[in-house]
Amino acid sequence: MGTDSGQIDTVMQETRLFPPSAEFAAQSRIGSLAAYQKLYDQAKSNPVAFWEELARKELHWFKPFERGLVWEEPLAQWFVGGQTNACYNCVDVHLASEKRNKAAFIWEGEPGDTRTLTYQQLHREVCKFANVLKGLGVKQGDRVSIYMPMVPELAIAMLACARVGAIHSVVFGGFSAEAVADRNNDAQAILQITADGGYRRGKNLPLKETVDAALAKSPSVKNCIVLRRTGSTVTMQEGRDHWWHELMDRASADCPAEPVDSENSLFILYTSGSTGKPKGIRHTTAGYTLFAKKTFEWVFDYRDDDLFWCTADCGWVTGHSYIVYGPLAAGATVLMYEGAPNWPAEDRFWDIVEKYRVTVLYTAPTAIRAFIKWGDHHVDKHDLSSLRLLGSVGEGINPEAWMWYHRKIGGGRCPIVDTWWQTETGGIMMSPLPGAIATKPGSCTKPLPGVIPEILDDDGKPVPANHGGCLVMSHPWPGMLRGIWGDDKRYQEQYWSKFPHRYLAGDNARIDDDGYYWIMGRIDDVINVSGHRLSTIEVESALVSHPCVAEAAAVGRPDELKGQAVSVFVTLKSGTADDSLREELRKHVRKEIGALAQPDDIRFTGALPKTRSGKIMRRLLRDIAAGKESVGDTTTLEDYTVLAKLRSDEE
Repeated sequence: MGTDSGQIDTVMQETRLFPPSAEFAAQSRIGSLAAYQKLYDQAKSNPVAFWEELARKELHWFKPFERGLVWEEPLAQWFVGGQTNACYNCVDVHLASEKRNKAAFIWEGEPGDTRTLTYQQLHREVCKFANVLKGLGVKQGDRVSIYMPMVPELAIAMLACARVGAIHSVVFGGFSAEAVADRNNDAQAILQITADGGYRRGKNLPLKETVDAALAKSPSVKNCIVLRRTGSTVTMQEGRDHWWHELMDRASADCPAEPVDSENSLFILYTSGSTGKPKGIRHTTAGYTLFAKKTFEWVFDYRDDDLFWCTADCGWVTGHSYIVYGPLAAGATVLMYEGAPNWPAEDRFWDIVEKYRVTVLYTAPTAIRAFIKWGDHHVDKHDLSSLRLLGSVGEGINPEAWMWYHRKIGGGRCPIVDTWWQTETGGIMMSPLPGAIATKPGSCTKPLPGVIPEILDDDGKPVPANHGGCLVMSHPWPGMLRGIWGDDKRYQEQYWSKFPHRYLAGDNARIDDDGYYWIMGRIDDVINVSGHRLSTIEVESALVSHPCVAEAAAVGRPDELKGQAVSVFVTLKSGTADDSLREELRKHVRKEIGALAQPDDIRFTGALPKTRSGKIMRRLLRDIAAGKESVGDTTTLEDYTVLAKLRSDEE
């Protein structure tokens, strides 16, 4: 059906519907489908006026903006002529209210140490560190590289950069020296911030040692600030390296926020590309801050007494938008955890939820599938009754993993907000509003107000309901990326060249008869079997619904007869990896979604190659299935031994 038109066949049927309870809806910010629809229609009729009104109301301005949007495709400028500051909007705005003594961050380290920072205390620390930055010559527009564990100082460093108008580039604290150096050099960073080490699964990660190797190849970096976290012995280079605590001891706590232009770059965040070079996604100040704040409030139905826990790392966009900028702009209390979900045991997350009485939990499908694999007994030990809302972020969530999350973690009472968005979008684009929209397992449901998506075939024509196609955005939004750092041509080609006047998200999607959106995987991940274009997510969901399967990844490999064959990689939670189970899984997929999707190859593996944020790297699995050597960027790969083992199993 799809090869000429670019449509994708959908074979998965999911009809279960979970409306919000009357009690939940009654207390929600947006408490009915009619209220959502009214807000959505208002925004769609005039998106610029909608965002202008919110920007005036929700952000602090040193100088009011003159125009809501200047759009010279593909370059957007939002709130033109205005001056504001992201740090001021996250911290200073709360100091004149009772929120000054409210906890901004409640932090737990992996070894069990804890700290709490109120908004007033956070303000003091950020001001001092902003003065530290200025003392080392950092000024507006300079790039600062941050490579740290998940400690409060990571957020303090980000906010301090924003306060002085510098641009931060946070690099996940598990990347190699080569990856750090590549990012430093691309951004031409002048300052590095790191720590002596961090904790992960009981081990000390030697962050300073990695940074030393990176700085040997980062000529633009003149100074390095080192936080003492683990107390491990590190080498300090005279003149270049400075201890965080020594600089802070001498710093003044008086540092007014720098008024910056609305379009002043706030941060660069590098995301892996299919080429050898990671791309630096550039976000700016006003539009991003507004979008992060409002999407946080809408999607998580934010209430003043919430304790919000996003389990991501600040090295990813999820941590930027929903640990730092979105929640703090809303005046929320954020839980931050340093370590792994399975240290010292597989119940660490549930121990934290119970201990702090977490109300909103936002985590990734890959974590949820790991919890299922580890067993329900780890959950059963803990009282999770404080939870009122659950969220999912990262990849699409398989319906069976969704149902386990709903039943086991949410006790059947917590709505699940399954969010779709990207590093490039700056914040959540599609998600249920939990008091207004009934959820379906595996669907991100509907677009948020001010977000206008379409699904097109390869000719740029809208596809009918229940057929997949390319997901695009037909109007600019404030949180959108403003380009790829130093590479305008790549930005134009990657996001704006396939369809005129449309942002290409790079994902396939479909809309069902109820107007609900279903993400079907990356455009590159479609499997073309005998002229039928199949979604990898649907094949994987069918496999995960089998009681023995913990996780699955489906890819296409070349096949002379069919064009492509369906090749799947499976990790088990029970059962024996043998031919009889292989045959059972084939039959199971055939029964669930039809003969067309029945896997040709099933390979059992102890683990799948993933990015450090938990996304399965199907591109590498495609190469393995096809018997090819992998090319392209692998700096985000979490565990190279997984790839090596898969290759050795082939030989």
